[in-house]
Amino acid sequence: RATIIAYSILNASATMKTKIHSIPLLRRMTFASFLIATILLSWNNWAGIQFVSAAAATTAAPERAEGVIQLTAKNFDKSLSDGNAWLIEFYAPWCSHCTRFAPAYEAVAKQLHSEKNNKHKVKVAKIDGAAERALSSRFSVKGFPTFFLVNGWTVREYAGNRSQENLVKFATETYEEVEAMPFLFGPFGPMGQLRSFLMRSGAWVVGLYENLTETRGFKPLIAMAVLCFGGMVLGLIMIVVLGVFMMSKMKQD
Repeated sequence: RATIIAYSILNASATMKTKIHSIPLLRRMTFASFLIATILLSWNNWAGIQFVSAAAATTAAPERAEGVIQLTAKNFDKSLSDGNAWLIEFYAPWCSHCTRFAPAYEAVAKQLHSEKNNKHKVKVAKIDGAAERALSSRFSVKGFPTFFLVNGWTVREYAGNRSQENLVKFATETYEEVEAMPFLFGPFGPMGQLRSFLMRSGAWVVGLYENLTETRGFKPLIAMAVLCFGGMVLGLIMIVVLGVFMMSKMKQD
């Protein structure tokens, strides 16, 4: 999707070059920034849902689950697009508080999944924040366990005492008393998506470095040189794209 967007914009810019050059520099810089943000967000959304394959379809559907639903980067966006509210816990396997609270959270899931008379259906899920760092970055998770109530693009963080009764009450009644995250900096806004994109990019670079050194036998310095060269090529491509929209029209004598 991001490739199609970029291609369409560049194709249009070729036919409207004279009009673009007549736009003030500040407006062109703003437009270029918006273009880059659009490409990044589109790629991030595409990468988040593209890898939900037929293998995932063979697993149990979330709505049939009675206990806590496990969410990952591969099924997160697809699962939360079902129109229900989601109570989500970010945990870590090494977190003792998470381990001790796990049975109570299972009870929360069974209670909320069995209730039919709430004004909004609440599903209960958990995310391994230590493994799913991109999702943790989107939600700005700073510690474990952390709980969020997600209803569409509205996200509220739970800050009360951890107990089955309090979490159920928060998810069904008192959530309206909690101020929602600003959309701009929330997990579904531009800044949250950008944080996730940067985290995924960093993980991809680290994985590529490990592949070059461990699998292909490259020496560390050579692997770093290859990555630096690739970064320079990408940087040059970005400069060319920006230059199309920001370069002033050369005066003709």
